[in-house]
Amino acid sequence: MMRRSVLCLLSILLFTSLAQADQVGEYLKAQMELHRIPGIALRIIQDGKVTKTSTYGVGNLELNVPVTPETVFEIGSITKQFTAAGILLLAQDGKLSIDDPISRHLKNIPDSWTNITIRHLLSHTSGIKSYTGLTGFELTRHLTQEQFVRAIGEHALEFQPGESWKYCNTGFNLLGYIIENVSHKSYWEFMNDRIFRPLEMTATRNRRPGDIILDRAAGYEQTNHIWINRDYDLTDVFAAGAIVSNIGDLTKWNAALDCEAILSASSKEKMWTPAKLNNGKATKYGLGWFIETVEGHRNIGHGGSTSGFSASIQRFPEDKLAVIVLSNTDEQIATTLARHVAGYYFGRK
Repeated sequence: MMRRSVLCLLSILLFTSLAQADQVGEYLKAQMELHRIPGIALRIIQDGKVTKTSTYGVGNLELNVPVTPETVFEIGSITKQFTAAGILLLAQDGKLSIDDPISRHLKNIPDSWTNITIRHLLSHTSGIKSYTGLTGFELTRHLTQEQFVRAIGEHALEFQPGESWKYCNTGFNLLGYIIENVSHKSYWEFMNDRIFRPLEMTATRNRRPGDIILDRAAGYEQTNHIWINRDYDLTDVFAAGAIVSNIGDLTKWNAALDCEAILSASSKEKMWTPAKLNNGKATKYGLGWFIETVEGHRNIGHGGSTSGFSASIQRFPEDKLAVIVLSNTDEQIATTLARHVAGYYFGRK
């Protein structure tokens, strides 16, 4: 009788798992058709185990190359959590404090930046204008740190530090420079030494267009519902959004966040605590991560969007669930997809 009950329970669990998988696949295929998404890579992790790995569509339309788990996508602003981790690693090393004024680690900054701290940059509360949409910050210009600070410093603060919240790519480029100045290494060397190499994230690196990157997906935009190759006049998003990766490497990163392989428990608590404004009001952003609620479930995540790519990693700590979606479309849709997929694992859909 006992054996029969166990077999029955296992059958129910297997049926539930297969049903979830079928629903997820049907949903993503429908969304790909509706939004004309060339390709998607999906990874679902629950209770520390990979429960679903699926790939759909193509990584390169011209060559008709299918997406595989090894396909490398630009991950855009998911880069910010790695930059935040880099700063926190330097804090763990005792080389800086996140409450240091940025003037301690950056040279020749405008007088208006005097009261801005590293924490302000990490939490998008600095008031510095984002370079997004501005001319003069293209990758082809190869701005030095000094040139970048001078160029963005010509723009007035949009609010005083800590008075408001506004998403700001500039702040994370500046954090990348701080990592370089404090560590005496390039940003990419530091990331390789302290995060990518220790976690064996062998596909994760700088997106630099001229580099040969195995399994790199092509990015696509749409004009009048016609796919075109993405615009290669790219903004230099550097430490705010220039990482490429794949679902396998991001799974390793997700696992590292579940333990203290890279960051201490104290550092992760800082990273995942919503920042507060000067008036005490909490924001929905920690240090490199959004802190929100989805269908009543605590959600720590971040999306990323660059020309021709949309990516997302969404973690649900109390559910021990993580969903990673990488795609080669210009529509900022990956977070919507990831959160909807998570819903099937909440038992709600």
